[in-house]
Amino acid sequence: MQTKPEEDNLPKLNNRDFPVSRIQAAKLTPQIFFEEYQNHGIPVVITGLLDAEADWTLDYLCEKLGTTEFPIRYNGQQRYEQDKRKWANIGSGVETKTMSFLQYAELLRNGEAKENALYLAKATLTNTPLADATLIKSTEASMGLRLPATDLNLWLGLGGHTTCLHYDTMDGTLMQLHGAKRIVLFPPSQLYNLYPFPVAVHLRHGLRKRAGYSQVYPEKPDFQSFPKFKLALQHRHEVILNRGDILFIPAGWSHEVTALGNEIVCSVNRFWHVYPFSRAVRSWSKWRVHLGSVCAMPHTLTSWLTAMSSSKHSQGFSEVLKRL
Repeated sequence: MQTKPEEDNLPKLNNRDFPVSRIQAAKLTPQIFFEEYQNHGIPVVITGLLDAEADWTLDYLCEKLGTTEFPIRYNGQQRYEQDKRKWANIGSGVETKTMSFLQYAELLRNGEAKENALYLAKATLTNTPLADATLIKSTEASMGLRLPATDLNLWLGLGGHTTCLHYDTMDGTLMQLHGAKRIVLFPPSQLYNLYPFPVAVHLRHGLRKRAGYSQVYPEKPDFQSFPKFKLALQHRHEVILNRGDILFIPAGWSHEVTALGNEIVCSVNRFWHVYPFSRAVRSWSKWRVHLGSVCAMPHTLTSWLTAMSSSKHSQGFSEVLKRL
C-alpha cells in the first residue's frame, strides 16, 4: 500500500506558468473566452452564469428524475487502499448496476452508497426532464462553445468520493449545481511525471483499464515507485468549485475531483470536440489514448461476440457500451 509522504518532502508549489483564473460572467465574452483560454488550452473558472439555476438537491432530482434508470458504479471502498496497479478496472470500466434514480437516492440516504463507494457517473440526461436545462444551454452559448461531443452528463455522490487522477481527450465544462468539489490539476506537459497507465494495458484489459489514468495517488504519493511525481507537484493547481461555478478543463489536463462535505454533491458536465483543431492534432496525450482504444479492439470485439451468443445479449451489449 502506498504511504503518505512527510510534508517536508513535498516541493514548493509553482503556479506561475499556468494559474487557474476566475472570471466573472459580467466580464466574459465568447471572444475573451476563446482568445485567452480555449485557444491555448488553459483552464478557467467562470462565476455568475448559473446563479439563477435551481439548486439540484436530492429532493429536486428525485422529483425530476424519479424512476429513470441509471448505471451506478460500484467502486468499493477497499479499492482506495490498494495500489492502483492492482486494480482490475478503472473509470468507465468499473462494474455497474442499473437502478432507478429513486432507488439510488435511498442508498444515498441509508448509508449504503457511502459504505460501498457507489457513484452515479457520466450518466446522460438525454430523455429526462433535465435534458433541456435552459439556463445551462444559454450559459454554454454565452461562452461561445461549439461542437459538442456529448449530451449533458450527471455526476452525483456523497461528499468524500474521489474520481481519481486522469485526463480526457476532449475539452470539458464541469458545472457545479449542488455542494462543492476540490479539483487538482496538472498540465499536459507533466504527462509522464504523472505515470499514466501504459497504452499496452489495453491489450490485456480492453477498456476496463485506461491509458488516461495516473497510477499515482496525488494526496499520498509513493515517491519510491514514482520519483518523477515530485517534478509534477511543482505544477500542481487546486481549485475549489462552489455551487454555480463552471470549470473549463482543456483536453489533456489531468485532474482529480473530490466531493467535499458530508452531504450529496452534484455536477453536470459536457464534453466538447477540441477547438481549434490544431490543438487536437498537436496533443500527444490525446493520440496515446486513441492508440489505446485501437489496442483494446480485439478485447472489445470478443466482448461483443460473447454478448451476441449469450441468452442475456441485450444486457451484455449494454455493459460493453458503458465502457466506450
